[in-house]
Amino acid sequence: MKVTVVGGGTWGTAFSSLLAERGHEVTLACRDPLQAAAIAENGRNPRYLPELELAGVEARTLEADALTDCELLGIAVPSHEFRGALENLPDSAPLLILTKGLDPSSGRRLSELTVSRPTAVLVGPNHAEEIARGLPAAAVVASEDEPLAARVQDAVHSSRFRVYLNDDVVGVELCAAVKNVMALAAGAVDGLGLGDNAKAALISRGLAEMGRLAAACGARPETFAGLAGMGDLVVTSWSRYSRNRRAGELVARGRSVAEAEREIGMVVEGITTAPVLRDLSQRLEIELPITEAVCRVVDGGLPHELVSTLMARRPTTE
Repeated sequence: MKVTVVGGGTWGTAFSSLLAERGHEVTLACRDPLQAAAIAENGRNPRYLPELELAGVEARTLEADALTDCELLGIAVPSHEFRGALENLPDSAPLLILTKGLDPSSGRRLSELTVSRPTAVLVGPNHAEEIARGLPAAAVVASEDEPLAARVQDAVHSSRFRVYLNDDVVGVELCAAVKNVMALAAGAVDGLGLGDNAKAALISRGLAEMGRLAAACGARPETFAGLAGMGDLVVTSWSRYSRNRRAGELVARGRSVAEAEREIGMVVEGITTAPVLRDLSQRLEIELPITEAVCRVVDGGLPHELVSTLMARRPTTE
C-alpha cells in the first residue's frame, strides 16, 4: 500500500517506521522543508526520535503529489492544527486519524470534520519512544467503514504491534481526548508528592468521568475499559514519556503552564483539550470535576487547590 503520513513529529515518525517495516511504500510529509531534507539525507528525523533509522521512509514537504499519489493518508498533527491540515488534503484517499484530541474551535470530534470521506481512527497506549525501540504494543482502529478498518488493521498489525477493531468511533475518540486531561491531573499529583493512593484514586475517578461522558455522547461504556480507554489512560498517567503527565508535574512544582510547555518542547494536548471538554460537559449538563479542576489550574489557579477541591466534594456513591 502507498501511505502518506502528514506530520513529522514523534508519532508521525514512529508510525511511518512501523508502516515501512510492514513493507508499505511510505512518505512522511513534513511542513518544514529543512526537516524533510535532513530526513532524506540522513535517514533520521533530527528533531524527533533521532535515534530511529527510517529505512524505507521517503520524506517530502507537503506538496500536492506527495499527498495525492497514495492509497491512505495518515494525519499525525496536533489537534489545533488538524482542521487547517485537513483543508489542504486531497479527497483522493481514505484518512487515518492519528491525532488524539478534539477540535478546539468547535469542540467536535476530529472524525466529525471528515464526514465527506472514508475515515478511520487509530488510538491506544502507544508512546512513540517505545514503538521506536521495537517494544511490543497494541492499538485499536475504529471506523464506521468496516472494510476500511479491516484494511488498516491488516496494513499495520504485526508481531510487535497488535491491532484490534472497534466500531465505536465516538467512544474511541473521546477516550483519546479525555485521557490527556486526566494525565495532567495525575502529573500534578506526582509533582505535589501526594503518593500512589491519591494517584490511583484520581485515575479511577478519571475513568468514571470518561464513562459518564461516553454515556452522554452515545458511546459504549465498555470502550472505556479497553485499550483506547483504560489502556491509554494508564500509560499516559504513569509513563515518563508522557508529555501531559510531565506538564502536570512541572506546573505542580511551580512552573507556569507556558513554561512547562516550553520545557517539554512539544505540544501538550491536554492543555488544549481541557477547556473544550469543560464546555462540552456544560452543554451536556454532566459533571466532570477533574476536568474542571484542571481547567482552573490551566487558567492560573494553584495546583494544590485541584486536590483540595476534589477531596472536599460532597460524599456520594461510586
